Amino acid sequence: MATLTELIVLHHTRTGDSSAVIHTLSREFGRRGFFVRGLGKNAFTTMLLPMNILECEVSANSRSELRTVGKPVMIYPLAGIRNSIYKNSITMFMSEVLYRVLKDGAEEAGLYDWCRESVLLLDAMESDFSNFHIRFLLDLASALGFRPSAEDLAPFAGPLLPVLERFLKEPFSRSMLIPLNGKTRGEIAEAVLKYIGYHMESQLNVNSLKILHEILC
Repeated sequence: MATLTELIVLHHTRTGDSSAVIHTLSREFGRRGFFVRGLGKNAFTTMLLPMNILECEVSANSRSELRTVGKPVMIYPLAGIRNSIYKNSITMFMSEVLYRVLKDGAEEAGLYDWCRESVLLLDAMESDFSNFHIRFLLDLASALGFRPSAEDLAPFAGPLLPVLERFLKEPFSRSMLIPLNGKTRGEIAEAVLKYIGYHMESQLNVNSLKILHEILC
């Protein structure tokens, strides 16, 4: 029996002209990979983009532990993201971080709804979003259960700690206005990734970070 499920695309691996394994986040299944077939030729460049929010029918697969999804539909066009090279780069970073941080089968209460809200917020923002990914990382740490304090971040932040303290203290709207250049944004993001990696007992090598800061510099 198929279950109608809403999910966020983190990554996909193409397995054929019209099929793929998609790595996703959902309320019902947490971080989970699914097999999808019958995709149109444009699906890989439209429907399966990072952080897209889809609605799919999820079915058990009698020949594999990998469940199958069918009839994927984009719930939101995310035009504000897809029409911006800057926002697209941010969603690439967000999806790669989640893909590397969350283990397959991981289920964190409230994580899906927080991610969904973050995507829709970025989509709606018209300006002042260059610091978005830094705030995303700090809020992700909280969503995973280890809310960072200045004292916690100090061993990873070094001389950047005063700036990170501002992110911790300021509301979202004001934290977007903290003046930073691309180099400093990159160093701050790397520091928070090291902090998250420490708690996850894993070194996080996020390849899209360098690309993101070349675009946002």
